[in-house]
Amino acid sequence: MRILTKDFDSLYEISAFFNLPTELIIDSNKEFFDQGSVLPDEINIPGFSLLPSCFQEEENQGAIRSVERTFQENKQKLWKHTSPAIVGRMEYSPEILERDLAVLKQAYPYASVREIGKSVLGNPIKEIKIGKGNRKIHINASFHANEWITSGVLMELVNAYLIALTNNGGLHGAEAMGAYRSVELSIVPMVNPDGVSLVINGPPKGLEKNLLKMNNGSTDFSGWKANCNGVDLNNQFPANWEIEKGRKEPKSPAARDYPGNKPLSEPEVAAMAKLVRESQFDMVIAFHTQGEEFYWGYGGREPGDSEKLAAIFSKSSGYKAVRSIDSHAGFKDWFIQEFGKPGFTIELGKGINPIPLSQYNKIYNQIKGIFISALNWR
Repeated sequence: MRILTKDFDSLYEISAFFNLPTELIIDSNKEFFDQGSVLPDEINIPGFSLLPSCFQEEENQGAIRSVERTFQENKQKLWKHTSPAIVGRMEYSPEILERDLAVLKQAYPYASVREIGKSVLGNPIKEIKIGKGNRKIHINASFHANEWITSGVLMELVNAYLIALTNNGGLHGAEAMGAYRSVELSIVPMVNPDGVSLVINGPPKGLEKNLLKMNNGSTDFSGWKANCNGVDLNNQFPANWEIEKGRKEPKSPAARDYPGNKPLSEPEVAAMAKLVRESQFDMVIAFHTQGEEFYWGYGGREPGDSEKLAAIFSKSSGYKAVRSIDSHAGFKDWFIQEFGKPGFTIELGKGINPIPLSQYNKIYNQIKGIFISALNWR
């Protein structure tokens, strides 16, 4: 929310009044504070919303409290966000993601949201950035279309982190501001928006015939993993791509497994590769489904930290740590090969994709350990 600053003498007084770390206020108002240290006439206050006075305190269980100074004239009450605004336990479509990104951007303006590229159908691929530390960590979800549950889980984890920051609290036992100060967290919650929409909403107008052909004539797209060009985005990276190309079936665009005619041919993959090269991440994590295990090595090129992190991730989640499998051309494979830094493919849940929402709570509780451990990696 935005407030007038006329009743406050300093940024420190505002910080004390709202019980917020000063740096979160500064980072929520970079357009003002980048120009100097003078307190502007109005600023954003993260983690708060103004609500009409008709809301009764007992209805909100104490989450709304009266403010005697700045807000009294407007007969408004102040609501501090202490519970999640995002519900990931649903068919998490690109439309839901866009709505949730807008909610988070408004409530937590120190978290930036930007477009890093577009999909085959021109839909935006978004990145969230949180934190100001030197260590750069990246997490993504929904490389594969029918693995959309990973996007909901990841967005709920982000929401929990933002709530912990503005409430001076911990994130499931870990001190949140310490992570904010030491880590710059990059999140791409939905790498394949076209594919996710296809699985959840069906084919877009004008593309029905082509997509049905690639889906062997079936109108059931629940098994679809690819983008809308029929290319498997996690078989597209230049890490022994030729091996995957030679042995993969089918040999033409399809619902799954086709690696394309060349690496990095798809706009979604090109956007991810560009992001990684420009950002120089220290670690990447890709959320997939299913298996309740994760892969952390590639060709013996993974650094020593990878094995240590794998042990931590396994302990915190209960997932089995697997060093490597007979697979190439994945995002994690390419990152390890190209940069020699820790990379992980996490297989959420267990069963048949799409993983049923009945598993959501279990998955969230398992994966939050990996999320927190990654943020607190030193």
